[in-house]
Amino acid sequence: MKTSSDFMAEANAVVPRLTAQEAIEKYKAGGGVFVDVRDSGAIAKSGTIAGAHRIARGMMEFVADPATSYHNNALQKDAEIYLVCGAGGQAALAGKTLIDMGFTNVTNIGGFADWKDAGGAIED
Repeated sequence: MKTSSDFMAEANAVVPRLTAQEAIEKYKAGGGVFVDVRDSGAIAKSGTIAGAHRIARGMMEFVADPATSYHNNALQKDAEIYLVCGAGGQAALAGKTLIDMGFTNVTNIGGFADWKDAGGAIED
């Protein structure tokens, strides 16, 4: 039987992680797809990365699958995808899901507060 620690260890083993400053540099360079995987209530309280797609972790499989009516065309298998959440755990788990679905360039950029504190662009 797996524990939450097992799931996190598996996710962290396959989803690379950037610091907030490294992620901000990627953002400034353009071309990447930034996704906030927190639920809408958490995003409403704090804001999110400017221009980020808002895809709750619980919907990731549906939104990433082009065979569903929920598919978001920004999520292409070869796109550079950067995931953010509250502290990095949900982003790692969502990233593992995407990798399991065949996505090839998925990165965990940790928690939104770190992004904000590092001076990253934000929106409400």
